Amino acid sequence: MNLPKYQQIAEILREEIIKGTYAVGNVIPTEAKLQEQFDVSRHTIRQALSILINEGYLRSEKGSGTYVKNRLIESTNNNPTRKIGVITTYLSDYIFPNIIRGIEEVLRQNNYSLVLASTDNDIVQEEICLKRMLDEEVAGLIVEPTKSNLFNPNIAYYSKFKELGIPILFINAHYETLDLPYIAMDDRKAAQKATEFWLKQGITNIGLITKIDDLQGKLRMKGFIKAFEEEGVSFSKEAIHTYTTETLDTALANIANQILNDETTTRTFVCYNDKVALKLQQLVASKSPILGSKLQLSSHDNSILSVVGGFSSVQHIKDELGRIAANKMIESIEKNKVIETEIFVGELVER
Repeated sequence: MNLPKYQQIAEILREEIIKGTYAVGNVIPTEAKLQEQFDVSRHTIRQALSILINEGYLRSEKGSGTYVKNRLIESTNNNPTRKIGVITTYLSDYIFPNIIRGIEEVLRQNNYSLVLASTDNDIVQEEICLKRMLDEEVAGLIVEPTKSNLFNPNIAYYSKFKELGIPILFINAHYETLDLPYIAMDDRKAAQKATEFWLKQGITNIGLITKIDDLQGKLRMKGFIKAFEEEGVSFSKEAIHTYTTETLDTALANIANQILNDETTTRTFVCYNDKVALKLQQLVASKSPILGSKLQLSSHDNSILSVVGGFSSVQHIKDELGRIAANKMIESIEKNKVIETEIFVGELVER
């Protein structure tokens, strides 16, 4: 149930680029050397490099090699005032490269620069990112909130941007203490659909694994509860499993142990996202392939991980969300148009 080898290699190389192991402008090792390093075929290496080229981390020059791109500098133009800042919680994996790619595509078409930063879902890092955006004098700011379900001590920075007349747009979630626009998936309805998928099959012993330091996790818990209420069925107090950014691995290990050692523990779960679902599946399968194959999982985001794991997942519009965010920001900057909040409803993709 592991990711295909080419995706594993792409993740490793992506992390090395972000850490600076492979410097911007430098050529990366040849396909032959990478083939030897990872002990795979040349075709597998080319698949991995193709992912990173599409994501904008690399560029290939025929007869010369494959070079590390500066995703910030190479998306710029000659007008230093036309910069839009983008802050996300993560950059290098899961659905985030897709969202960033959508934003970059629109900004490039409209001659805007992208100033990109990541918080790793850490409030201290968010403050550093916000200070950087002020120093860069960005014309607009697109932000994925950090630990959006907790009080955020950085809200004063957002007030500063408003004071300066710099439009702000949140993506995927928002800070409830700030009256600012956002675009996101309808997380409550998504979880409701992911839960109803099992309830309509007559399965009522369902667990929820959700994140409690992000707003999406709270809303998905609401959807889980709503599905049971509308079906007229109750759930047990043991049904809901929660974790934070820092406790995910521990929480999943505990759940996996319960599944492996307690026959009364449910084998059916609605998971916070595909990453969580696949990790649980792999943890259980590593100890008991039979039990791993018997897990029934539904999840959120419909990423490649849900295809790998073979479980149902609610769609996320990914690239399109990025394009919509960028277009809204440009309209606000150029036409002084008020940015309106927009929420999208994803459908459950059954597997």
